[in-house]
Amino acid sequence: MSPRRSYDQYCSAARALDAVGDRWTLLIVRELLAGPRRYTDLHADLPGVSTDVLASRLKDMERDGLTSRRRLPPPGASYVYELTGHGRRLLPVLQALGEWGAPLLGERRATDAVRAHWFALPLLRCLAGLGDGVVQVRLDEGEFYVRLVRPGAEDGGPVYGEGAAPEEPDAWLSLDAGTCTALARGELTLRDAIRNGRVEVAGDGTLAKELRDG
Repeated sequence: MSPRRSYDQYCSAARALDAVGDRWTLLIVRELLAGPRRYTDLHADLPGVSTDVLASRLKDMERDGLTSRRRLPPPGASYVYELTGHGRRLLPVLQALGEWGAPLLGERRATDAVRAHWFALPLLRCLAGLGDGVVQVRLDEGEFYVRLVRPGAEDGGPVYGEGAAPEEPDAWLSLDAGTCTALARGELTLRDAIRNGRVEVAGDGTLAKELRDG
């Protein structure tokens, strides 16, 4: 295991960067906010990371108390990585970083990879303040779900996930990546996007009605 590097500065920001400032670390956190992931899943959703670097970062994160590793029971019997409570507290850090970086997105480059669930964090911000529930999101690039929970009521579970939600969603949203990008940049509010037909809402529950009624 590589020796821990440090800025050697008595500053909380420097100490935080000692733990999460290495390349790929926060993006691994982004993936693990969706729940436990196998090494192969992480490698597939972090295009560009080498196997050696990913393995090294996961070891460092486990050492620093950000993640843990456990073996699934049969028939899976594979190891998964998951965030600890300490690691999950990085959610608002990633949301703030994403909000700050949204104006830098520009036009998508030909070399840019994209995964549908990467839009989950900005959508969570747009959905903040609504009631508790699960929202299934459909894009051309794929599907993901987000879990809305009142502040202080978090149960430590995943705040979003790739694919279909494990339970019946309270609402469905259909939109395209361009609309997601506009929402992330603050160029468009979710209320206006729904009113303008850029976001379609389905469902009969309270959450769906709240989304439609604004």
